[in-house]
Amino acid sequence: MVNDALAAAIKSSPAPLYDARFAKRISTGNFDDDLPKIKDCDWIIEVVIERLDIKQQLLEKVEKHRTPGTLITTNTSGIPINAIAQGRSDDFRKHFCGTHFFNPPRYLPLLELIPVRTPIPQVLAFLEDYGQRILGKVTVMAKDTPAFVANRIGVFGIMDVFHLVTDMGLTVEEVDRLTGPVIGHPKSATFRTADVVGLDTLVKVAQGVKDNCPHDERNSLFSIPEYLQKMVEKNMLGSKTGKGFFFRTAAHPRARSSLST
Repeated sequence: MVNDALAAAIKSSPAPLYDARFAKRISTGNFDDDLPKIKDCDWIIEVVIERLDIKQQLLEKVEKHRTPGTLITTNTSGIPINAIAQGRSDDFRKHFCGTHFFNPPRYLPLLELIPVRTPIPQVLAFLEDYGQRILGKVTVMAKDTPAFVANRIGVFGIMDVFHLVTDMGLTVEEVDRLTGPVIGHPKSATFRTADVVGLDTLVKVAQGVKDNCPHDERNSLFSIPEYLQKMVEKNMLGSKTGKGFFFRTAAHPRARSSLST
C-alpha cells in the first residue's frame, strides 16, 4: 500500500520532488513491522489522518520505540497540540510541538511552529532555525488555538466561497477565475487549492474550528455544505483520489474538467 502511494506521489502534479531520482532516498515501511526503526531517527514527524484519537493511538506506539531526547512533531492542520500530547511522558512532551507544513510543502514556504504548554526553548529555537536555514521556510510561531494562524484565516475564506457558490449560483470555473491571479492569489485559486489540500482534510479542519469555537460570531460559516459532504462520502477527495472539483479524463489524462456544484 505504501509503495503504491509513493509511486502515485512521484507522478502527482504539482511534483513533490525536485527530481524523481530523489525517490531512491525514501525508505518505506508500515506501523506494524517497521515502527522500531524510529529509535535511530533524530526527528519524527507524525502526518496521519486529522483525527485526534488516531493520532494519540499512534503516538502512544511511537513513544515505546522513540529514543529519549528525540524531536517529535505533528503536522496537524488544526487539532490542539496539547490534546495530541495528552498522556505522553514528560520527556516526550518537552520535545514535542506542531510543525505545520502547508500542502504542497515543496512550493509553499510557510511553516507554523506550535509549542506545547511546557516546551524546551532550545527545541523551538532549533526548529525555527532549521526550518529557515536548511528547509528554506518562513517560520511563524503560533499559539495553540483552533486551526492556528493560516488555516483559521484560509479555511474561513474557502468556506465563505463554498457557501457563496450556492447562494449566487456560481460555477467552479467562474469562482477560480475570480479568486486566482486576478486578485493576486495563486493560479490554483479556491477549488483547485481545495483539491490539492484534500477535501477530507479541509472538512475535518473546518469542522474542528466549528466545534472548538462555539462562540465565534461567524461559527455558522464553518458548516459543511451538503454538496461537499456528498463528495467526501463518494471518495471524491481531490488530487489524492484523482477526482474532486477537478478530475482527469481517460482520453486526456493531463486535462482537467470541473464539476458543477
